[in-house]
Amino acid sequence: MRDLIKVGCVALILTLSLAGQVAAGPFEDAMAADNRGDYATALQLIRPLADQGVAVAQYSLGLMYANGHGVPRDDAAAVRWYRKAADQGNGSAQHNLGVMYTNGQGVPQDDVAAGKWYRKAADQDVAAAQHNLGVMYTNGRGMPQDYTAAATWLRKAAEQRNAGAQNNLGVMYENGQGVPQDHAEAMRWYRKAADQGYAGAQHNLGLMYAKGHGVPQDDVAAGKWYRKAADQGVAAAQHNLGIMYADGQGVPQDYVEAVRWFREAAEQGYAGAQHNLGLMYLNGQGVPLDYAEAVRWHRKAADQGVAAAQYNIGVMYLNGQGVPQDHAAAIWWSRKAAEQGYAAAQYNVGVMYLHGQGVPRDYAEAMKWHRKAADQGDADAQSNLGLMYANGHGVPPDDAEAVRWYRKAADQGVARAQHNLGAMYENGRGVSQDYVQAHKWYNLAAARYPASEPGEREKAERNRGLVAAKMTAAQFAEAQRLAREWKPK
Repeated sequence: MRDLIKVGCVALILTLSLAGQVAAGPFEDAMAADNRGDYATALQLIRPLADQGVAVAQYSLGLMYANGHGVPRDDAAAVRWYRKAADQGNGSAQHNLGVMYTNGQGVPQDDVAAGKWYRKAADQDVAAAQHNLGVMYTNGRGMPQDYTAAATWLRKAAEQRNAGAQNNLGVMYENGQGVPQDHAEAMRWYRKAADQGYAGAQHNLGLMYAKGHGVPQDDVAAGKWYRKAADQGVAAAQHNLGIMYADGQGVPQDYVEAVRWFREAAEQGYAGAQHNLGLMYLNGQGVPLDYAEAVRWHRKAADQGVAAAQYNIGVMYLNGQGVPQDHAAAIWWSRKAAEQGYAAAQYNVGVMYLHGQGVPRDYAEAMKWHRKAADQGDADAQSNLGLMYANGHGVPPDDAEAVRWYRKAADQGVARAQHNLGAMYENGRGVSQDYVQAHKWYNLAAARYPASEPGEREKAERNRGLVAAKMTAAQFAEAQRLAREWKPK
């Protein structure tokens, strides 16, 4: 679910609108002076009007204090003048007073008070206040969360062309919050905001094209909108554009460009981009291979809780890449990722307990972490789990369970599991003895062991030959057929 972009709650209304009786000449002269940056003259003309109780002048004087125009910036003074104008019903001042309460500027932060002032301004059709009131309802700030009310107020502002509201109304339609889920409507409102240059909506349009929600899937269009938002500094869009360059989606594959956009987002603190920039350094894609830089960027992402980055740092400590080899640090980082449910990290933690790397050997802990990874479908963990059941490590020996876990891993193509499953069939452990199945699994293992494990491949070939010597011609032909027709699951 996409979060609302909450920019509406921090923007003051900076345009001035006449309200009530005002000396047109002096006020117009004040506005002209303000527009040309002659704040001293503007202040000289506005203050007497404000002191006379002219609401729009009081509001304008509040703006001058808020922005430090002609006076030292003073949020408390800004609030004082906004309040005077707001109490007279000036909608812009009511909205800005709400903003001050939202941000705790010149007053203690108070969402309830902010909501009260936003509502007063919203009832006067101040679009920015309607937008902010919608955001308050969406997030349950200062009032009970109410998506229906949120959508109502966002729509009022959106129909006045408030770009932030148009974007957030699109979010409501995309997520089905307060309105029926409708991707086409979401697209319509995103496009209205994007066409006004609203960066968040441009990014959201890119996401919709990337996913094919409300429009046909179109990576080229996604990249176009990501770029518009990225050029405005939206970190998520910069990150997504980097991914498109890295993968060659909608743009020619270009690792250098990918790195450039990942870096733009990473330097803004965007965790996903920090992780991906670390990967580029780790793999030497778009930059020279540099383990130290890979560690530096992965650590930034890891410190923000990115499990994949925590896992990668663990691996780098395990292998001494970019850092001194340190098994204790390796398991510390691996455990952080594992505790977030990252299967590969759970497997690594299990292996380290199994072999006593960085921690005392503990078969029960090894079994626990292997099972967590195996339950998520990690094939290597399933293979090791079968071995632990076969050998009684951390559990009582159980050949039937060993076969069950070997089979899960073997079905995914893990050569070691296929080899061990063949042995179980050859010896009738946990299954009925079956030379056809034994030969099939030995045959598959021999074919799938990598070149880096020639010894294991030779063992599988030797075992296959020993079993073949015990088989009839028909059994041998059947085993060969089964091996040929086998496909990973």
